[in-house]
Amino acid sequence: MAQDLFHDAVKNALIKDGWQITDDPFFLKVGGVEFYIDLGAEKLIAAERNNEKIAVEIKSFINPSSLTDFHLAIGQFLNYRVALKVREPERANYF
Repeated sequence: MAQDLFHDAVKNALIKDGWQITDDPFFLKVGGVEFYIDLGAEKLIAAERNNEKIAVEIKSFINPSSLTDFHLAIGQFLNYRVALKVREPERANYF
C-alpha cells in the first residue's frame, strides 16, 4: 500500500504531542471485510495517550478533481466509523 504524502509528517506530529503509535497501519476486520484505516491515502496509524485511543486517516486531495477525492474520503470515513463502532467503540476516528 502506498502512503499518503503527509503520512510521516502527521505521524511525527502525533509523537511530538505525546501519542504512542500502536499500529501503522491499523487493521480491522468486520463481517469478512478488511479495513486498513490509514494515515495517508492507504495506511493507518492508531495511537494511544492517557487511556484515549484514536484512529487517524489523512487525505491529500491531489487528483484533478478535489470533489471526487472529497466524496471518496467521506465514503471511506463512514465505512471506518461503522467498523470502529463494531470492533473498537472506545477509539475515536479522526479524518
